[in-house]
Amino acid sequence: MDSGFYAACAGLRAQSQALEVVAHNLSNLNTAGFRGQQTTFQSLVASRPGVPNAVNNVLSSVLNSAVNNFGVLEGTHLDMTAGNLEATGNPLDVGIEGSGFFAIQTARGTRYTRNGSFQVSSGGVLVTAAGHPVLSDPALGANGVINIPAGAVSIAPDGTLSVNGAVAGSIQLFEFAPRTKLTSEGESMISAPEGSALPSPQSTLRQGALESSNVNSIGSVVTLIGVQRQAEMLQRAMSLFDTEFNRIATSDLGKV
Repeated sequence: MDSGFYAACAGLRAQSQALEVVAHNLSNLNTAGFRGQQTTFQSLVASRPGVPNAVNNVLSSVLNSAVNNFGVLEGTHLDMTAGNLEATGNPLDVGIEGSGFFAIQTARGTRYTRNGSFQVSSGGVLVTAAGHPVLSDPALGANGVINIPAGAVSIAPDGTLSVNGAVAGSIQLFEFAPRTKLTSEGESMISAPEGSALPSPQSTLRQGALESSNVNSIGSVVTLIGVQRQAEMLQRAMSLFDTEFNRIATSDLGKV
């Protein structure tokens, strides 16, 4: 019975974590360029057989009998499926066709995003809506940023940015090898291991458009309901185990 209690507890914790992930996805349905997160579950193995110490063998076998093979949340990974490109008519809105990411400079270092909702700062630098400078091709941009003089802005599919016909910089796009560990840092910004970003020559830009979030609203709501029901079921199971423990403590143990 104690194993059942531990199983219900482990399952409830995993479902609570999954609930947070689904809720986060739903809260970013309207965030441009957002990449939804998907949960990954695994079985918890407390230890492996063959521990040389006899005392450790006994302790590990007891622990294994309590928690082995219970489902826990291994982690999350980003859903790299592309969202839809939606026309906005704003010349500083830029959508990506392909697997590339914009590189932006933040206080924590270089980060990556698919959100191309850009603007010009008071200092004449191309920045994100949060004020982070958009990084350019170092060969064309001063100190890695793109300075935008006054005038009509034109952005070519290859990222070349011109103002009144004169080249002002080039928006650099990056991609990542499969299985690269990408971490969501809120909204549509992600971090990647240093040195893992590669040039994305096959990706192109579309001026006057933004990529929508890739979260499926209907699928996420269905998932949310399923996770909630499983969590409620596990809560009831824990309550039943707790009631049975109390009954044993008050009646059966007194007879020993």
